[in-house]
Amino acid sequence: MSSFEDRKKSFEKKFAHDEELQFKVSARRNKYIGEWVSQILGYDDKKKNEYIQDVIKADFAEAGDEDVFRKIKEDLKNYNKNDEEIRKKMDELNEKAKSEFK
Repeated sequence: MSSFEDRKKSFEKKFAHDEELQFKVSARRNKYIGEWVSQILGYDDKKKNEYIQDVIKADFAEAGDEDVFRKIKEDLKNYNKNDEEIRKKMDELNEKAKSEFK
């Protein structure tokens, strides 16, 4: 019975670790997205930092990435950025964030 409990605890620890890592990757990706968009919008450093925080907060609206995507899409609606380009950039920045935690 002890080995079963040990395995259970190991799986729980791995799950918790994986969830924490995914949270960190998402937060880092959102930071990079905020930097990218703020550059397009021509923000200064203060406004850029505020915008990055807004993007990070937007990610808490719902599970998944659609909340961040909608915010970015709305903010870039006057800058000729289509859905495909935004999603591609989000994927690219997600991969960059993942690589920093390996």
